[in-house]
Amino acid sequence: MPIVTIYQGASGSGQELAESVARALGYPCVGRAELVEASRRYGITEAKLNQILEQGPHWWERLLQNMLPYRIALQAALCEIAAEGKIIYHGHLGHELLFGIRHVLKVLLTAPLEARIALVKARPRMTETEARRYIEETDKARSRRLMSMFGHDWRDSSRYDVVLNLGRMNVESAKRLIVEAAKLEEYQPTTESEEQFNDLSLTARAHAALIASSEFRGSVLHVRAEKGHVYVSGNLQFWVAEEQVVKTVEKVPGVTKVTTDLGDFPIETT
Repeated sequence: MPIVTIYQGASGSGQELAESVARALGYPCVGRAELVEASRRYGITEAKLNQILEQGPHWWERLLQNMLPYRIALQAALCEIAAEGKIIYHGHLGHELLFGIRHVLKVLLTAPLEARIALVKARPRMTETEARRYIEETDKARSRRLMSMFGHDWRDSSRYDVVLNLGRMNVESAKRLIVEAAKLEEYQPTTESEEQFNDLSLTARAHAALIASSEFRGSVLHVRAEKGHVYVSGNLQFWVAEEQVVKTVEKVPGVTKVTTDLGDFPIETT
């Protein structure tokens, strides 16, 4: 059975639906809390991860901040959580963190604006104007976040396998559609898709281990894994030995061999 990711815009019944699908399939339902906890092992603070997951950087912050370490840490964390398959992930990044894996069923929940406003207005002491502003600001922040991390807008329907309009159906109907889609042959794991997931997981975990180490701060490293063999290329600061990279990557579970192609940054002379 596949991994299922469920994404919703600001407002809606996404968590309720995810939990309902999880019960129907007998899967665990995981979300931001589990992702943040797993990501902390890669040296990124919970406060920073919460900021990224909830707000996303403004355009001027993106000019000053490299989002790659956070994307790699989150991808490594989600791969760890999904290692055994059969999970329902409800959150804002799962469909991109596991993009391209055949046995990941990516679901987008949508609804007309007025229906979304009505749901947000149900919260205590929120007027219609406040609800509309909250939806607009939250949607924009999430768009900034995904664009800065992945270069894609969450509203691009081609990034998903199923788009459900909750303005036209209830949670029970949406659950039934997702459960049936999860049983389709197109989304079942194959030997090829499991190898693809394993390569993605090892790539992310090896890269995250390097990023988490202060030894490699300022280095530019590219990582690729294939069937346990990890390839690392890029440039190191002149005081960092190539053997340090190899030793760090060898400690990552699942690594069987490390090949490097590394140079030093040129020393500027005046």
